[in-house]
Amino acid sequence: MLIKSGANQLASGSPIEMITNVRLVAGYSLYGVSTIFLVLALRDGALSILYPVISLTYVWVTLLSLYFLNESMNLFKLAGLVVIVIGVAVLGRERPQG
Repeated sequence: MLIKSGANQLASGSPIEMITNVRLVAGYSLYGVSTIFLVLALRDGALSILYPVISLTYVWVTLLSLYFLNESMNLFKLAGLVVIVIGVAVLGRERPQG
């Protein structure tokens, strides 16, 4: 969201304008921090569980863009979000021990 709003503020797209754009720099900084957390999570977590959970980012970004950027929702977007949430829920279920 910060990267998008920062990009919307760019007039010319020059490198100087980009590195002085607070929202753009903050967005990429948070992206870097999330990458560090992902690396730490991958050390001990199962890749087959972590990456589907990361796909929930698409759900949050869509919901936030509806609210903050006034983007539109259609049936296909909604269906895609539902499939993602159901998929993550299915993969997140633990098998009974026994």
